[in-house]
Amino acid sequence: MNRLAVVLLSGGLDSTTVAAIARAQGWRILALTIDYNQRHRIELEHAARVAEALGAERHIVLPLDLTGFGGSALTADIDVPKGGVEPGIPVTYVPARNTIFLSVALGWAEAAGARDLFIGVNALDFSGYPDCRPEFIAAFEAMANTATKAGVEGEGFKVHTPLMTLDKAGIIAAAQAVNAPLHLTWSCYDPTPAGTPCGLCDSCRLRAKGFAEAGIADPAP
Repeated sequence: MNRLAVVLLSGGLDSTTVAAIARAQGWRILALTIDYNQRHRIELEHAARVAEALGAERHIVLPLDLTGFGGSALTADIDVPKGGVEPGIPVTYVPARNTIFLSVALGWAEAAGARDLFIGVNALDFSGYPDCRPEFIAAFEAMANTATKAGVEGEGFKVHTPLMTLDKAGIIAAAQAVNAPLHLTWSCYDPTPAGTPCGLCDSCRLRAKGFAEAGIADPAP
C-alpha cells in the first residue's frame, strides 16, 4: 500500500491537526504550503515549524501570488471584519482558494506517486466558505480522477477530510489525541504590528471558542 500523501499545511490549527492525523495513521507526509501573499504571511513561518515537528519528508512553500486577483480581505486592501462571525460568506473568502490549492496538491501528488490528499476543511465552524463543504470535496475528487493520467489509468485519488464533521472543540480534541503541535500554530487573519493575533477576526474568535468549549488553554503564545 502506498502510504505517501500530500498534506495542505497552512500552519493553522486545522491543517496541523490533519497533518498529525495523517502521520498517526501511518502516512508519509509531503507538506505543501501556498504562499499566496496573504495578509497573514506570518503563518508561513508556523507551517515550516509544524512540518519539521511532524517529520514531513518534504515541505514545499510554493509562491502563488493571488493579490493580482484580489477580491478578498486576505489578498486586497479590504478591512478584515472584527465584529464577530456572521451568517453568509464573509469578505475573508478568497475566490476559489481551496480549488486552486487542491489542484496544486493534485499536481504534486501525481508527480510524486502519491494518490492521497489531506486538507483541513470542516463544514461546521468554517466561516461559511463554500469550498469547505463535502459537496465540493466530492466534486473535486471526481474531477481529479477524470483529469489526470493516474486517474484515467485506474489509480484513483482520494481527498481525505478527517475534520469535516467536527466543530472547533472537536478538532482540538482530535488534535490532542494525535499529539498535534498546536503550540506552533497560527490562526489570525490580521496580525498586529507587533506580530500578535488580533483576537477579533473570525479566525481568532473561532479558535478561542474551540479552546473554551474544549475546556483547555490555548498553548500558542
